[in-house]
Amino acid sequence: MVGSPSSSPRAELVLVGGGHAHVQVLRRWMMDPLPEVGLTLVLDRPEAVYSGMVPGFVAGDYAAPELEIDVVPLARRARARVILSAATRILPEEKKIELRGRPAIRYELASLDVGSTVRGLELPGVADHALATRPIRSFVDQLEGRLSRLDPGARLVLVGGGAAGVELAFTLHARLAQAGLGIDLALVTDEGGVLPGAGPALRRRAEAELAAREVQVLAGARVRAVDAKGVVLEDGTLQAADLVIWATGAAPIPLIVASPLPKDARGFVRTREDLRVEGTEDLFAVGDCAAPTATPWVPKAGVHAVRAGPVLDRNLRAALTGRALRRHRPQRDFLALLNLGGRRALGGKWGMAMGGEAIWRLKDWIDRRFMERFQVLEEDGNDAALFPTPEAMGMEEMACGGCAAKVGASPLGRALERLAPAPPDASVVMGLAAPDDAAGLRTPGGDVMLATVDGFRAFTDDPYLVGRVAAVNAVSDVYAKAGVPRHAMALVTVPDEDPSRAEETLFQVLSGIRAALDPLGISLVGGHSTVGPELFVGLSVSGDAGDDLLALGQVQVGDELVLTAPLGTGVLLAADMQGRARGSWLSAVVEHMTRTNRGAAEVARRFGAHAATDVSGFGLAGHLQEMLLAAGLSARLDPSALPALPGALSLLRRGFRSQFHAQNAEGRRGIAGLAGVSPAEAELLFDPQTAGGLLIAFPPERSGPALAALHEAGDVAATSIGRVGPERSDGVRLEMSPPSAVG
Repeated sequence: MVGSPSSSPRAELVLVGGGHAHVQVLRRWMMDPLPEVGLTLVLDRPEAVYSGMVPGFVAGDYAAPELEIDVVPLARRARARVILSAATRILPEEKKIELRGRPAIRYELASLDVGSTVRGLELPGVADHALATRPIRSFVDQLEGRLSRLDPGARLVLVGGGAAGVELAFTLHARLAQAGLGIDLALVTDEGGVLPGAGPALRRRAEAELAAREVQVLAGARVRAVDAKGVVLEDGTLQAADLVIWATGAAPIPLIVASPLPKDARGFVRTREDLRVEGTEDLFAVGDCAAPTATPWVPKAGVHAVRAGPVLDRNLRAALTGRALRRHRPQRDFLALLNLGGRRALGGKWGMAMGGEAIWRLKDWIDRRFMERFQVLEEDGNDAALFPTPEAMGMEEMACGGCAAKVGASPLGRALERLAPAPPDASVVMGLAAPDDAAGLRTPGGDVMLATVDGFRAFTDDPYLVGRVAAVNAVSDVYAKAGVPRHAMALVTVPDEDPSRAEETLFQVLSGIRAALDPLGISLVGGHSTVGPELFVGLSVSGDAGDDLLALGQVQVGDELVLTAPLGTGVLLAADMQGRARGSWLSAVVEHMTRTNRGAAEVARRFGAHAATDVSGFGLAGHLQEMLLAAGLSARLDPSALPALPGALSLLRRGFRSQFHAQNAEGRRGIAGLAGVSPAEAELLFDPQTAGGLLIAFPPERSGPALAALHEAGDVAATSIGRVGPERSDGVRLEMSPPSAVG
């Protein structure tokens, strides 16, 4: 969302995955971008876990957040488009990347750094009864819970005698010993011993360390199955276990398995010395997913992906600019470091091995130094001290899009007031004479049809997401009136670019619109496209009115005000443009903006709501004041009850605002009690929302059951935020009050 949606890059580079090499490319791109090259990052989840620190996490040396590289803000600083969707297949002949739940994207140049999974997951019982070490994120998330359920004297079996399994044996022993649990620990490997491929000195030291911890090593033992009792070996014997951890060798992930790419005997992508996939000129692969043909001895170790990063960056740039590519020569004898637990480590290089606290400190220094290069934000969202700020990088502040880029309520109201009254029209049930979210029009047959039009400039350079959110936003006006949307027409302005790019942009936008409309039973029946300076997406929507239109002016004294969705899209999207929103925050924003209000509208109808409106560009305060003004009433709100998206209050507290915020905040003059509200909660009232939830006025006796129904329907953040009262003599429409005063 950093790059301008109107930009027209000369070429498109797509990075699939946030592995150790790709984060280096992003950082280098951040400092030295290639002009006229669009950069896209495809992620299945926003954070990448650094594998080198996972054993330290197991040992208790690090907290889980210390292992994570939040790839989204790093990508934003590199001015990259981010697609939070898993890649499912690479089609090199068509230069396409298929994605889960959305259309494929095209590339001129692409790179894969997607890691691996572990071997043997298909064996009977492994998926049900064992904890696999990959995906690493899943392992980290589940480990604490699994360990907490172990009793003293429990039996634990590790399957896999490579570096991962051996390190886990050391660090789990240290972790459980510190907790006072005497655990019977066994390590099962189908190799002749532990650490195959390592130097003899390192193997001997590792074996001695395992023996000192009384870890039973079952070498040359092949696993047949895993069940609730433990591990069943090939000879039929049972190695009893209360917890089985699966740390076998690497295997290709489903994306690689499904893609028609050249592969080695184990299923990994064959690559040339310049890191390009064999048989291609425009596709690279690095890290665990790659199998270098010239150096088949390279192990699946994070150190090799780290060292491939600079070469990958240089060769991607060379491929884009027509220069010669460089050969990557992996280092055969690298420093191997194994965490022993208890802040001790074992190191091996040049045929020698050594261990102790000093080696752990060296490993800790190397790992932390690597992570500091990519940690854009602290855990609370503040700028990381050692990372350059957007201002220091010379990043320009981008104009906000979405509903944060609309004309303010005051200019709009003044413009409408200057118009002469419209000629009388008996077919207009709801129109400009009493403005509302949608127009109500009576057909010759006597039925009432709802109609609305909505649109905005792009809030991101992902046209599919812009189209989908624009459709969700537009249909909310009909849902807010308890109507059923039936038909839609689209208006799309595409940036002035070459015909093939214009076609692709239009296809992505329309695919996003259809992704929102089709599940709702709304037909896209037509529209209009034009060329302009930037991407703009609008929709006109029509539908059937229900028995009660839930007009704004129907709100009544005593009504309970229920907000169905959290607030904060405006400030979060503004911060994301600067690379100052955490990836998890962005994921929550995208999930929020792509959820429709159909379920909330059904609850409003079922429980006899008096009035409703959708919360969008004018913010909660603006839309609530419109409702109160239409009925000539006032309301009290509980500021502590306002639901907020993750990160929104933190950003508001630190002074972040979307561009439209100041216009909305002009409405604070009609609000009493703001002095007693925390600044962040007060500002949340004015944050412009894109595809926000509904604000519904329920009779007080029905609000409780309605809230329960909303939660059951999936609107889990829905909450009562206040109550409607009579008109006040001082002209105040809205008063902020604590819960005792509201209730």
